[in-house]
Amino acid sequence: MRGRNEKMIRIARRLRADQTDAETVLWNRLRNRQLDGHKFARQVPIRGYVCDFACREKQIVIEVDGGQHNESAADEIRDRRLVADGYKVLRFWNNDVLSNVEGVLITIQAELRGQSPSPRPLPVKDGERE
Repeated sequence: MRGRNEKMIRIARRLRADQTDAETVLWNRLRNRQLDGHKFARQVPIRGYVCDFACREKQIVIEVDGGQHNESAADEIRDRRLVADGYKVLRFWNNDVLSNVEGVLITIQAELRGQSPSPRPLPVKDGERE
């Protein structure tokens, strides 16, 4: 088991170094307990997967996806396994993060508070896109 764990750590480190623009935007808003004081980590190994972001305290995983994830059977299996382990999985498109990060954050905050909104459509802050 130790070898598998070390492999996951290496993968997570590589992904942290090569994060997407959307991941960078969201990470800059989640890091250092900026969102209601909750601690998030990025590229977190959980159950054999490397999740983009996780709040372990609230057992929430956040994935920021590009078009290659559209209707992905592998993502559905991954999400089911994480949910079976007690995690809530929130998925956002790269475009949502880049064009409406405030709406993404409102959705995440609601989940942190146990209000579970639907992730689509995202809320829009005053002064942002229509």
